Amino acid sequence: MPPDLAAFHLDLRFMAPLSEERATELVDFVSQSLDGTVVDVGCGWAELLIRILEATPGANGIGIDLKPGSIEHAQAVARTRGVADRITLIEGDAKDRLPASAQAAICIGASQIWGPPVEAKLPLDYHGALKAVRSMLERGAPVIYGEGIWASAPTAAAIAPLAGRLDEYVTLPDLLDIAIACGFEVIRAHEASLDEWDAFESGFVARYARWLATHPADHPEAQGVRESAARQRAAYFRGYRGILGMAYLQMLAV
Repeated sequence: MPPDLAAFHLDLRFMAPLSEERATELVDFVSQSLDGTVVDVGCGWAELLIRILEATPGANGIGIDLKPGSIEHAQAVARTRGVADRITLIEGDAKDRLPASAQAAICIGASQIWGPPVEAKLPLDYHGALKAVRSMLERGAPVIYGEGIWASAPTAAAIAPLAGRLDEYVTLPDLLDIAIACGFEVIRAHEASLDEWDAFESGFVARYARWLATHPADHPEAQGVRESAARQRAAYFRGYRGILGMAYLQMLAV
């Protein structure tokens, strides 16, 4: 893949199918009772974490992500938005970098951190992620957990570009059972809409369009970029669109 593809944050506000309206609800849920530190596991460029700190002047934040580019951008955004003195951004593996205790947590699309390598193509380890998050939280701490689920029965076309298995994800009712078994009570459960998914997937492949628009058609890497874009479009629009969902759980640690 060409090294000069545009950064995802140019076309995506969040690295998840998440609208402004839903993001505002999630921020409000955490900020209304937050008194202390909120940890964002797999924070990306930490947009949601930064918004929570903006809404909660007395709070501090910790964001953890493997990608140095995301952490660097998050640091720049935090400075611009005036919260740099209240946020600690860590480049590294969250399994090894979680704090001993926190008063709130965000974990969106990061459950694979505690499971087998993605390349193993095994079922997502919801239990491992939720237990790890619960282990650092005080009783009553608010939590936002967002993760992939089957929104409808998976098909052969849907699973082919994913892990290729029907049990990679669970349904929303099953996820609720897992969350409760791992030490949480759910205040509200909701799913990303198809519009949110379309916006996310379009933003995800937009960097290919940006590259193709700024390089000659006969560039040595142009065909590879076109093929990558076509593969991702087909995976979504001809594959898992409307089948792979994203659940958002607003929970309290109990």
